[in-house]
Amino acid sequence: MQIQDYINAGKIASEVRELARKKYHVGSTLLEICESIEKEIERRGGKCAFPVNTSLNEIAAHYTAEPNDATVVKETDLLKIDLGVQINGYIADTAVTVCYDPSYDYLVQAAESALREAISIMHAGTKSSDVGKTIENTVKQMGGIPIANLSGHSLEQYTIHAGKSVPNIWSIGSFSFQPTEAYACEPFVTTPEGSGFVREGRTRNIFSLATRKRAKDEESNRMIDFIWKRFNMLPFASRWLIPEWDEKTARNLLNGLVQNKIVRSYPILVEANEQRVAQAEHTFIPQENGVIVTTI
Repeated sequence: MQIQDYINAGKIASEVRELARKKYHVGSTLLEICESIEKEIERRGGKCAFPVNTSLNEIAAHYTAEPNDATVVKETDLLKIDLGVQINGYIADTAVTVCYDPSYDYLVQAAESALREAISIMHAGTKSSDVGKTIENTVKQMGGIPIANLSGHSLEQYTIHAGKSVPNIWSIGSFSFQPTEAYACEPFVTTPEGSGFVREGRTRNIFSLATRKRAKDEESNRMIDFIWKRFNMLPFASRWLIPEWDEKTARNLLNGLVQNKIVRSYPILVEANEQRVAQAEHTFIPQENGVIVTTI
């Protein structure tokens, strides 16, 4: 484990997240927000571990700006900004919810408090079920409902979801956190009218390479090689391909690669009752006597 790379990535992610938290986004398009944050990551010497997610309102996760995305943030919107930084493939994953409508402040505060309480009990050997219970209790005490089928995750080099889930509710299955692994903890909170679950939406604009097997045509293989060289197995956005191909060609090639299971696509995740969702997230490495939070 390259702890220093995790820490360096976390420092960049933290700085960029706080810039995003403080900035007034009303009137900006989601494309402008994504591109400005991604440029800040690169300006600080990091690389994007995945496209910046700008998920609005009932969309809990996995929305990034489309090419030429004209969606504008309004004062009534709840905007989740989820960003990742990688250095040599070692990832910092962090998120903040920006809210300009006071009636939804409690959702943001519940997500932040649940994250803070979960981190406070963390050390090597802590059980994942205890983290889930802490998040669930904190969220409910603050008037929200945790999203049961969204969770944090273990991290590995060039792998964002490395197999272990960090739950947001108490769960029967459990594992103990190890000092040789990095994890992301990310409470998602919805309103009392919410179902506490997400469903898959129709939009899919985040992708990743599933395999390096060859396609049947030369241009598809050129795209496979381009994706591998630029992103490895990490997620990417269709807009990241536009400098190399025009939008129509890029979409057609991507669709073919998805159909052939060479590339996977990620659907947006929507609160099942279409209630608003807030999110907070940190990356951490457990220690014997506490925890290193790389994105603090």
